[in-house]
Amino acid sequence: MSYFASQPLRNSKNNRGTPLNDYLEKILRGQPINYEAFLKKLPEPFRQRHRELFATEKVQANRWLVTVQDETAFAELQNVAEAPVSRIDAAKKGDSHRHGTEVSFLLVYHRRLESSRPDVVVIESDCVDIGFQRARSVLIVENERNFYQYPKMLHFAGEALGKRFHLADCDVVLGGGNRVTRRAILDWLQGYEEVFCAFDYDAGGLQMFSTIAASLGDKATFVQPPDWQPWLAWFRHIPDTTERFTRAISLAEGLGFVPLAEAFRATGKFMEQEMILDE
Repeated sequence: MSYFASQPLRNSKNNRGTPLNDYLEKILRGQPINYEAFLKKLPEPFRQRHRELFATEKVQANRWLVTVQDETAFAELQNVAEAPVSRIDAAKKGDSHRHGTEVSFLLVYHRRLESSRPDVVVIESDCVDIGFQRARSVLIVENERNFYQYPKMLHFAGEALGKRFHLADCDVVLGGGNRVTRRAILDWLQGYEEVFCAFDYDAGGLQMFSTIAASLGDKATFVQPPDWQPWLAWFRHIPDTTERFTRAISLAEGLGFVPLAEAFRATGKFMEQEMILDE
């Protein structure tokens, strides 16, 4: 058992006001927070190591942009924040989101399908209901439209990574909305030999991959072109905030994706996954 995970989230005056989970959600979304107030919410073991776990940049009075430096510890902190024993219990306490769902559903395309309708995997804390034999690899696609047009995404992944992708040996999973960063789903993904992540090229997509890579290690690969120059015209999404833009650059550089960071700087914009379908 992790040392961090074994520490309870104690009820005290420091746990009044904004819930810890709300701060964690804002950090994941790249939104600035009151870092001093956040520190008061942290269980003592995390508070003692906060300089190792987080990097901060002050963006305005009492507001800091927070970058996660230790994804494993951050995942454990999320588990601590979700302390209620069930989602119903959390709802009774005023915030159902303080507890993870006891069951997760994944839409999957696989080689046994006979139509364009995807299959469903049901993942519970102690069991998985799956009606097919999984392939050795999986491609996680963030957006629904791209997921539905999975042949194009398999082709794009192949072009980007220099290898051939076919449904015969690579399942395709819909992973939008941070769904695939849930602990139960990450544990299920461990059963694949290779996990390829096709996400939006922005702060959210990079944060999702960072969390997955922290759990799956070298099994996880971020799908991106080897040369971003031909794609610069497709960077058209203006970041919501300057903080979110700088966070994307920081994440890209931290993950070793320097050409992607340079593409952000060159365009001042993000690239949404749907642009791939127009190629």
